[in-house]
Amino acid sequence: MINISETANEKIKEMLEAEESPELFLRIGVKEGGCSGFSYGMGFDDELNDTDKTMEFSGLKVVVDADSMKYLNGLEIDYKESAMGGGFTINNPNASATCGCGSSFRTATDAGKPAEAGEC
Repeated sequence: MINISETANEKIKEMLEAEESPELFLRIGVKEGGCSGFSYGMGFDDELNDTDKTMEFSGLKVVVDADSMKYLNGLEIDYKESAMGGGFTINNPNASATCGCGSSFRTATDAGKPAEAGEC
């Protein structure tokens, strides 16, 4: 299960409305790469695959591919405002190590495939 804070949910819905395409939903995934071995992907999509897991959070449709779900179970997404602007934060209880940029991780049982040096 993934958890999305109310603040993040509202921000994502606001961004979806700006797209003016009612069939879009939020897709969250993981791919090999980044400094630590895996990197997060989060974006809008309108195509479902047979193995996708679909969830709904206060009217927000979220889709995760089956391969990514094992790395994202328990994931928490929030949105924080600061003097420098705002942004999404990710807390992943499955991550045993993360990189300095916060968009890459590895788990205790899977190191993934880190990107070449200098690519985060």
